[in-house]
Amino acid sequence: MQPMSLLRTAIQTADFDVSAELAALRQHDRRVGAVCSFVGTVRGGYEGNNGAPVLSMELEHYPGMTEKAIEAMIDEARRRFDIFAARVVHRVGLLQPGDQIVLVAVSSAHRGQSFQACEFLMDYLKTQAPFWKKEATPQGARWVDARVSDDAALARWGIEARNA
Repeated sequence: MQPMSLLRTAIQTADFDVSAELAALRQHDRRVGAVCSFVGTVRGGYEGNNGAPVLSMELEHYPGMTEKAIEAMIDEARRRFDIFAARVVHRVGLLQPGDQIVLVAVSSAHRGQSFQACEFLMDYLKTQAPFWKKEATPQGARWVDARVSDDAALARWGIEARNA
């Protein structure tokens, strides 16, 4: 297994330590002047199926395919932005309201490039990454494609919307 600082993508059931992930991202790289991160969590409110509260969420993916897709987008972020490193940790399995789902972290010399690359990667994850989720509500549970259609976010980055 590679040291955490060398891994760019992790899909896992276990929770992650944001502080440890950010420290590993910038470890041994004195060029880093900025680290931008985003942490997504499971909402327990009424944003779920048809206004019903989300009691739990189960996320699945295709092992190998998902990591390859995310790695390709990290490569694209490195081409588009002047960044040193990026790290994406995405959880799968059964998650409860308040649980961490995803971490996107980017390092660079200056904050602007980190912010842009972080937003670019998060927009990709929300709209293109191959994840499926089952949301449990008081009315029952159903599997849905975890990707959301956000044509404006995709257009901002010059990415064409996928056909539904």
